[in-house]
Amino acid sequence: MKARRLLLLIWGALLVAAVCWPFALPGEFLWRDMALLDHPALSPSAFGGGSLPARNAPQDGFLAVVGGAWAARVLIFAAAASSALTAARWARSTVAAVSAMAVAVANPFVIERLLQGQWSLAVAAWLLPVIAWAGKQRSWVAWLAMWGASLTPTGGLFAVVTAAVTCRKRVALGGVVLCLPWAIPGLFNPAAPGDSAAAVAAFAPRAEEHVGTAGALLRLGGIWNAEAAIRFAVCGVIVAIIALLGAWRVPARLSILAAIGLGGAIFFWLVPGALVWSIDNLPGAALLRDSGKLTMLALPLYVASLGALPNLPAALATVAAAVQLLPVPGRLAVLAPRDTGIDEQLVREIDGRVAFFPERPNLVEVPGGVAVDPYSKTVAMVESGELSVDGTVVDQASPQYRAALRAWKEHDMNRLTELGVGVVVVDGAIAAETNAPRPQVPWALTALWMACPLLALAAIPRTARRSSSTRS
Repeated sequence: MKARRLLLLIWGALLVAAVCWPFALPGEFLWRDMALLDHPALSPSAFGGGSLPARNAPQDGFLAVVGGAWAARVLIFAAAASSALTAARWARSTVAAVSAMAVAVANPFVIERLLQGQWSLAVAAWLLPVIAWAGKQRSWVAWLAMWGASLTPTGGLFAVVTAAVTCRKRVALGGVVLCLPWAIPGLFNPAAPGDSAAAVAAFAPRAEEHVGTAGALLRLGGIWNAEAAIRFAVCGVIVAIIALLGAWRVPARLSILAAIGLGGAIFFWLVPGALVWSIDNLPGAALLRDSGKLTMLALPLYVASLGALPNLPAALATVAAAVQLLPVPGRLAVLAPRDTGIDEQLVREIDGRVAFFPERPNLVEVPGGVAVDPYSKTVAMVESGELSVDGTVVDQASPQYRAALRAWKEHDMNRLTELGVGVVVVDGAIAAETNAPRPQVPWALTALWMACPLLALAAIPRTARRSSSTRS
């Protein structure tokens, strides 16, 4: 037994290191959708306010309160390690555990989302199997995992769906509280204007070599950005098929959850008009315009099923998963810390006021690619939010940004003051100032979210007492 535990401990550590190693390095992170800074601002946008929809709440507010990049590191390593531990606990044999752990930690979904800079979505993907494993017997574990998964709206939504299928009803209902930091601001700050059909087309799942789009989704890949894709799709499909063939060995609720995820992703790929209609008519449906994210709901089934397999198919799945993993550590080098280009003197001069950068793009160039503007995490600013994919504008600039730009061009300082703009920054220096007051920070919902783990910790003694009385 000790030898088995040691083997799985070493294997789990290798998997976590292979995927998370860039986050063990000192410094700040800037790559595509990721901007993890040491000293993020306590700005309205970090807490779901600002000029754009609350897509990064409560994540940005939490990081601003507890200390930025180091807190993200803790969450990333803790989530990956929890996923590995869950897979090992779920498995029925050592060989099956090795296979399940490989898929839990280093699956295509996680790797591609990390390469896109969506680190908190990777955290959610790691934690969905933990929620499902905890199920009806370990509600406090499920609640803690739901909390970690709910850093961003998509993770929170899928955590609630996972809990609704696999946990007690009160756990799933309680998960709704975790979604309040973005759900309530969304009622007052609707989605950015744009062409829903163009957005759905731009973020549609991408076909992969030898397996097509359906195969890409089946292996939990197919991200819309080809530059974030990983190779060896055939191996991923082999892993998926082996996992699905063993689905009868695990609780049916996991198959139901996987059917929701894979079925939804394939349906929206085949019938994109249904997704366009949903985005135009259903509040919050824009979260699914990147419909490939739905496939993460299949992860609990894949992990549990591989863990329940006999040794031969489990070993075959391990080999296929390992082939996929071989180039991953090298590919993830783009996530390593880099200079963000932040002018600390300028940040001090802005001094908490709302800044408007009329000539600064909302995406900045970094070696090998682009990234979100790090100033959007460092100061309160009027953000454009304009997004183009392959030359197609899928999100227009926010109304506040357009109004501020118009006022600046007309030298209308009174209008800038009305819009809340405190300073205008041009060429890296403050070009104009107004009398606009510093913005109020809507911190209450994020504070409530941060307090939620205390509920899980408070439930531990009660769970222990119930377990003790059952044994006696």
